[in-house]
Amino acid sequence: MTAHVASWKKDAVAGLVTRINKGDIIGIVDVRGVPAQAFQTIRANLRDKAEITMLKNSLIKIALQEAAKDRKGLEQLIDAVDGQCAIVTTSLNPFRLYKQLDATKTKMAAKGGEISPEDIEVKAGETAFKPGPIVGELQKAGVPAAIEQGKVVIKKDKVLVKKGDKITRDIALVLSKLEVFPMTVGLDLHAAFDDGMVFKKDVLAVDDKEYMDRIMSAASGALNLAVFVSFPTSVSIRPMLANAHMKALNLAVNAKVANEETIKIMLAKANAQMLSLASQMPAEGLDDELKGALSAAPKAPEQKKGGEGKKEDKKEEKKEEKVSEDEAAAGLGALFG
Repeated sequence: MTAHVASWKKDAVAGLVTRINKGDIIGIVDVRGVPAQAFQTIRANLRDKAEITMLKNSLIKIALQEAAKDRKGLEQLIDAVDGQCAIVTTSLNPFRLYKQLDATKTKMAAKGGEISPEDIEVKAGETAFKPGPIVGELQKAGVPAAIEQGKVVIKKDKVLVKKGDKITRDIALVLSKLEVFPMTVGLDLHAAFDDGMVFKKDVLAVDDKEYMDRIMSAASGALNLAVFVSFPTSVSIRPMLANAHMKALNLAVNAKVANEETIKIMLAKANAQMLSLASQMPAEGLDDELKGALSAAPKAPEQKKGGEGKKEDKKEEKKEEKVSEDEAAAGLGALFG
């Protein structure tokens, strides 16, 4: 004997199989705790991007098994059907679908009896309440409240509920009055199927900023390596040419090869050497132009008086100011022609 199956169940499963076969991406979402009105709003906002179908879990599993006959790997989604679920069909890729559904989540007040998803803490400070019965309600819920200078204040920070503990009715009422909304409500994507592969929630929850930072870091490292090993690409060729140009210019200046680019650097170097030499000569031996050039040149910092440090600084200064006879001659020649 075969069990009688209601015709509406057969029709519902057949309709879901058709939607699954037409959808590019199939997802299983958890709708537990989402109020009916909020669910309808979410469904309306996703109308052009995704279609949500709610059925009993047993019927969803049957539909997945039927659709898996034509789409290999789809049966892997059956394990994700747990709790109060719905099935989503969409053209969005799994990662975009996850972000789209995550954007539907909102903060809501606790009603009492829920499991806290995180530590719930109230901060010390003044409240908007006027002195009255509210003080007793706060204290009953464990909030260290008191009246100070005609105002209701919370005297110190206090964790009312730890993560994983149940939120009592008294605490829920107080949190609502304090405008603390600990519950996150929205569609939670358990898993998504795409082209034979199933992506679980832990894979889909990608931090965009961290992901882009890693890509930028990898790109920067690859570029540095390509330039270092002289591997030309459309991206590395520019810094490679700039590096080669800088090295060639440096070599030409040191080898005293005069050209349109090096001559300015060489003249600037000769001028600096000339000024260094002129600064060691008696003032009466210099003409007005040279005196003016010396007065306009940046002066070395004054040395502090006393101590061995002064002697060492003077030795260092003399060492830096010392120039060769060839450099001095070249400097004077540049000045006087």
